[in-house]
Amino acid sequence: MGDNMEPLVDRSTKLARTISHPQDELHSFRTYLRWMCVDQSKTWMACLSWFMFIVFGLGVPCVSHFLLACPGCDATHARPYDWVVQPSLTGVSALSFVCLTGFMKKYGLRRFLFFDKLCDESETVRKDYTVQLNRSLKIVSIFVLPCFIAETAYKVWWYASGASRIPFLGIVWLSDTVACFMELCSWLYRTTVFFLVCVLFQLICNLQVLRLHDFAQVFHVDSEVGSVLAEHLRIRRHLKIISHRYRAFILWCLILVTGSQFTSLLITTKADSDLNIYKAGELAMCSITLVTGLLILLRNAAKITHKAQSITSLASKWHVCATLDSSGANDIETPSTPAIHGQQAFPNVGTDGESDGDDAGDEEDDLENNKLIPAYAYCTISYQKRQALVSYFENNRAGITVYGFTLDRSTLRIIFGIELSLVLWLLGKTIGSRLVNAV
Repeated sequence: MGDNMEPLVDRSTKLARTISHPQDELHSFRTYLRWMCVDQSKTWMACLSWFMFIVFGLGVPCVSHFLLACPGCDATHARPYDWVVQPSLTGVSALSFVCLTGFMKKYGLRRFLFFDKLCDESETVRKDYTVQLNRSLKIVSIFVLPCFIAETAYKVWWYASGASRIPFLGIVWLSDTVACFMELCSWLYRTTVFFLVCVLFQLICNLQVLRLHDFAQVFHVDSEVGSVLAEHLRIRRHLKIISHRYRAFILWCLILVTGSQFTSLLITTKADSDLNIYKAGELAMCSITLVTGLLILLRNAAKITHKAQSITSLASKWHVCATLDSSGANDIETPSTPAIHGQQAFPNVGTDGESDGDDAGDEEDDLENNKLIPAYAYCTISYQKRQALVSYFENNRAGITVYGFTLDRSTLRIIFGIELSLVLWLLGKTIGSRLVNAV
């Protein structure tokens, strides 16, 4: 009988990708990826994607640096720091392009964004995650557009003032217009690809934050320890998957951005360096772009790590409240004192007696608050099971890791201090000196 059974799915054939349709929640996102030419779901799209990357990610920056840098221009139009700007933007964009296309090719958009796992989540998590998905493209625009406007103003001024006079099309003004347009498209392409990968990481981390908030509700209801443990193991597994997928990108992004900042620091602190907003303005804009993208990655990694580790504090508070309630109910030394359960046993106040109306900060939520847990949330769970669960949380802290190193708030503060110091130094030497001279 077993020999005649046929498999329901032919394992020799690969499962087809989900086709986008207007009702698909990822339809607009797939359309955006096609317009960005990073969608490689088909052969002709892959060829177009690599062609656009070679042209705008590599070709235009090389031509701009070696042919249009204008080393013989006057002091206002010279670009002595272009050899730092172009490799820095090209490096992070190449890293982002390779990682993004690799993610899409290996996992597919739905699986990469964990939409295939949303069927196991609550309705609240699904709705909130869909809302954040729709906002993610707006977030990319918020980061890209201000820098692009500033870059456009600089490039238009640079070409309009006659810095470049290479009539490769026969007419000077037409050649300058085409060159300016190609440089702006190259800058927009490279920065958008970089910010897109960073915002996708933020989107995935926000999903895990939503899941952790939903998971925190198990400590406010009568739950089984086994189900709590199974759900936490599932969350830890997803965090490991995210860490494994993004660890190379985060590490190389940190190396490239920090190397670019230190290079900028070295060349701007030379004795013969003449810094002003015309010469080093593009360098400052490049530094702001790179550091902003890096901080998006580190901030969201530290946020999800902090939220995941807050589960330990919540479980400990849950265990303490249960122990106090059970010891109060079984105290034989003071039989005249009745056991008080529910809301009377633990008034809804903080540790210092403050009421709920007092401001406790914007970050107080289900994972981090000073409210005691009512007795009905643990009435059927024994002390040994609660203690075992708390011990498990204490010895199995979840979070985003990069090759074994946990990205928490302390790591974020160190890197943020270094990168911000370098950027502020560069801004002080360029924009700050210009403002001082104007005054």
